[in-house]
Amino acid sequence: MEKDQNNEPEKQEPIDTELANKQRHQGHDHAEGQDHDEEEDDDHGHSEGDGHDHGAQAGSESLIKSRWALWLSLIILLGFLLVSKVFEIPVAKPIEIWLMVIAYVLAGHKTIQIAFRRVIRGDFFNEFTLMTTATLGAFYIGEFAEGVAVMIFYELGELFQELAVNRSKRSIKALLDVRPDKVTVKRSDGNKVINPSDAAIGDIIMVKPGEKVALDSELLTESASFNTAALTGESKPDTKEKGSAVLAGMINLERPIELKVTTAFKDSKLSRILEMVQDATARKAPTQLFISKFAKIYTPIVFFLALAITVLPYFFVDDYVFNQWLYRGMVFLVISCPCALTISIPLGYFGGIGLASRNGILFKGSNFLDVMTKVDTIVMDKTGTLTKGVFKVQQVVSDMDKEEFLRLTASLENVSTHPVARAVIEYQQGKKLEDPTDVEEISGHGLKGKVAGKELLAGNLKLLDKFSVSYPQEIKQIQETIVVVAVDGQYSGYITIADEIKEDATQAIKDLHALGIKTVMLSGDKNAVAQKVAKELGIDEAYGDLLPEGKVEKVQAFKDAGKRLAFVGDGVNDAPVVALADAGIAMGGLGSDATIETADVVIQNDQPSRIVSAIRAGKITRSIVWQNIILAMSVKAIVLLLGAGGIATLWEAVFADVGVALLAILNAFRIQRKKI
Repeated sequence: MEKDQNNEPEKQEPIDTELANKQRHQGHDHAEGQDHDEEEDDDHGHSEGDGHDHGAQAGSESLIKSRWALWLSLIILLGFLLVSKVFEIPVAKPIEIWLMVIAYVLAGHKTIQIAFRRVIRGDFFNEFTLMTTATLGAFYIGEFAEGVAVMIFYELGELFQELAVNRSKRSIKALLDVRPDKVTVKRSDGNKVINPSDAAIGDIIMVKPGEKVALDSELLTESASFNTAALTGESKPDTKEKGSAVLAGMINLERPIELKVTTAFKDSKLSRILEMVQDATARKAPTQLFISKFAKIYTPIVFFLALAITVLPYFFVDDYVFNQWLYRGMVFLVISCPCALTISIPLGYFGGIGLASRNGILFKGSNFLDVMTKVDTIVMDKTGTLTKGVFKVQQVVSDMDKEEFLRLTASLENVSTHPVARAVIEYQQGKKLEDPTDVEEISGHGLKGKVAGKELLAGNLKLLDKFSVSYPQEIKQIQETIVVVAVDGQYSGYITIADEIKEDATQAIKDLHALGIKTVMLSGDKNAVAQKVAKELGIDEAYGDLLPEGKVEKVQAFKDAGKRLAFVGDGVNDAPVVALADAGIAMGGLGSDATIETADVVIQNDQPSRIVSAIRAGKITRSIVWQNIILAMSVKAIVLLLGAGGIATLWEAVFADVGVALLAILNAFRIQRKKI
């Protein structure tokens, strides 16, 4: 699968205006898409300006003005109908014409302007020219009130649709944009409140109870509890100990704490999450792309059909009356407007992205919501994905002095972020370590470097095999994860490490099987360990002793066999297979930056059960999107036939079009209330 083939943004606006500006400067939509966006901005008040408050206010003011003009035109129309139809008071024709022209211009001037520009550019077949032609046609045959009603209700439908899309965008942004706009930094001359973007790595920041953490940091206080719901969707407080990572967006719950900044504001995990969600709204699903292409073909077809309905009866009907058949053509045009489809489909995908985000699952594009519905195989890493990745040293065996052995090993491992390495370092916490030199990380094997003048190897048995270091063969029988160490080319001992299976891993595997999905585990750990974990969890297939290229080969073999698969991983060595899979899923809490950047879906709280939730979010979204497609197409087909036969009037046509659009919008909003 080519993952980027569905990423063309076309009509959808990104949530954040900075991103929109960046995309326009990079030419993502080229001339056509950019012109379209600018028309939307200029004529409908969609723009949020340059990303600052005054820009957003300008857009809101434009929208408010459009509403007042629309309501005023509606009042004029209803007043005229009340006087002339209900009270049957005669209204002079010139007065009627002037009233209806004023109401028409108030309601439809934006649509008419866009239609005029499009026609000048040679783009005749679109909903703006379609509605303008239909309403002017009604004026031509003397149906002034009906022409005005068509334009008013069309604009009302557009207004409701715009409000719905804006609400959906705001709900996603409000859910995630929890970045504080100030932070208290500890200085030698006292505490200072500054903008988070001005804080430097290494600064000490103070966070009071109830305040949000502004920057990714390391906890300096002995312990603290945090609300992590904005990042993970998990409401349960998370207690962290001194030295633990604390992420921007977490809320301090209990007492004042001190943190040391570890990441610049723009590079924080929360900032990257926001960018992912913003990007996601610009990536279209295949269904959306199909509807966009369909509308481009469908609109000119119905336009020519309306023309045929108006003109062709002249050759076949004896009592042909041009105005009568023109009226039928106008009805046909109004009903055929594709706006219900073109707005309710992306709105459905907005809802799906928002639903997933609220549950700590970030889809980097609506196309991946569709992909997750087609997955039949889930391939998973073991450490950090199905297990906690929080290792504890169980046993130290060495022919050296144990303190010296541990000091050398921990000093070398101190350059690594691998969970096994962290276990060794934590075991030596509080003890002085050396600074290693000439360190080389050998992917899938371990580390090589010099500590205190000694050359060390620390990793798995494959590492010793690679450097032809002999070792006792009986250690191959050890099932636990081990770190074997060689000093100056001689085997020196090993450390056994124990990991723990995540609480929800077993239930996640059961739920995946209930959905008819095959489960596979690929691990760089020993095959005996991999098989033991797989058996305990009930996983269908498991493979151990795999280097990164071995994982790639296994995933490629499944793809060659016709499987649609998602790969779930967290380590830097998982990035290649995450990229290769139809859908790459990264565990975002413990996951490496490389894997998170490569992934298509990010699970923020590291729970395997959220894999099932991601699939359910995709299925719910797809179901509602197709409900909207079937609803819109069915109603339109029926009323189009009635309009062509002269049974439906312009009143019925506009109510059918706007009614279907509103029903589709309300249906799309149901996604936000679903539970996954």
